[in-house]
Amino acid sequence: MTGTFVNAVYPDEGQVKEMQDEGPDGPIVMVNLLKFRDQAEYRDRRETNLTGRQAYDLYAREVTKLVTEYGGEVLFAGDTTFLALGEATPLWDEIALAKYPNRCALFEMSTSKEWMEIAVHREAGLEGQLNIETTPGFLAARA
Repeated sequence: MTGTFVNAVYPDEGQVKEMQDEGPDGPIVMVNLLKFRDQAEYRDRRETNLTGRQAYDLYAREVTKLVTEYGGEVLFAGDTTFLALGEATPLWDEIALAKYPNRCALFEMSTSKEWMEIAVHREAGLEGQLNIETTPGFLAARA
């Protein structure tokens, strides 16, 4: 299988519209494939010595609390260290998994005033990301 991928910092209009749909029944887990800028770049052009990862970490500390307030939880976050199968160039820097009770909770959180206030660090730190919605599969049903 061959294909393409495009990292982005924000969803396009079609993705926002689809995100507003009800979505699958029950919980979702968002797979976040993160690529950081070498140097953080804030939209307001503030001077900073932060790397992209450091700026994103400011966001991550706060968004973890916010995810919980919307009924979710951060399941995992870790650096990528090796691609054991397939090809991806460049490889993402970090992968994070966050569980939400449903797509509506994710949408409400990511459009909240609180999220928008902290997202400045996310935007400054990210070169781009893929954000993939998943639902529990047969292994989860058997557990």
